[in-house]
Amino acid sequence: MIPLSVLELGRVRQGGTPRLALDHARQIGKHLEALGFTRIWVAEHHNMPTVTTAATSLVIAHIAAGTTSIRVGAGGIMLPNHSPYVIAEQFGTLETLFPGRIDLGVGRAPGTDQATLRALRRDPSAADHFPQDVLELQAYLAPSAPGQRIEAVPGAGTQVPIWILGSSLFGAQLAAELGLPFGFASHFAPQHLDAALSIYRERFKPSRQLAAPYAVVGVNIIAAESDAEARRLATSQQMSFADIVRGMRRLMQPPIDDIDTYWTAEEKFHAAQMLRCSIVGGFETVREGMQGLVDRTAADELIVVSDVYDYALRRRSFELIANAGRLVARPVGATR
Repeated sequence: MIPLSVLELGRVRQGGTPRLALDHARQIGKHLEALGFTRIWVAEHHNMPTVTTAATSLVIAHIAAGTTSIRVGAGGIMLPNHSPYVIAEQFGTLETLFPGRIDLGVGRAPGTDQATLRALRRDPSAADHFPQDVLELQAYLAPSAPGQRIEAVPGAGTQVPIWILGSSLFGAQLAAELGLPFGFASHFAPQHLDAALSIYRERFKPSRQLAAPYAVVGVNIIAAESDAEARRLATSQQMSFADIVRGMRRLMQPPIDDIDTYWTAEEKFHAAQMLRCSIVGGFETVREGMQGLVDRTAADELIVVSDVYDYALRRRSFELIANAGRLVARPVGATR
């Protein structure tokens, strides 16, 4: 079957708190582990009232401490915001605490606005050095060389697997050149998905970490007992994306009966573009949608965003997704 993973944002719901969101993220990790998901990743976003994963390495530790076998990692660390040396220390520490379970996905976007980027004390031009930063990060996580004066402690020799994450062709090209696994953020920026995967596979160069290309595709999936119920649950995510278009800063809202009473035609158009890679429905609709996406992209793995407002219904969504995924065949020739 196709490996399934989850991207967790630690959403703060209307009426909730950041502490509750973080505890739910940990509980979701335990639930996913029992359901057989491969990994749970958390994403670095700053200055977003509804997202609690800004201190990404701390949230990873929180989830990893509440689980025993599922892989936990960053999806991703926005590397231009940080010194590669500090990230090597942080993820070397995580690997030391939770051996064999930590992933380090990195991206070059800031994960925030320009004003917040200045508050992070980072130069906006730091993104231009992203390829060099990835190489530096790899070096700090590799075994120390004789006479090496600067080591990541802990970190050196842990060889935490690095992934390149992106929503453009640049990330695909870099992942191919360095021989690293690649994750495409089609859950919010699907426009270049097919072209990026094609470039990644065509240009891939084997490396010490990876012998053949391995592509993970992001997808929004909201599953419920019926198509109608799933469409209603999906309105919470649709409102969140409409709020992004409006420049509004709100907590996640409960679902509504008719999304067209909330957004304008222009907002609907822009949100629909971002949410184009979405599967919403009951069990059979979700299974067919997942199989169609895998057939189209030859994805080696799907990483799922399931933004459901109600915690119990979100757990149920993951149960239905897991059951549907067991019936989704991997594409012929997919990397094992």
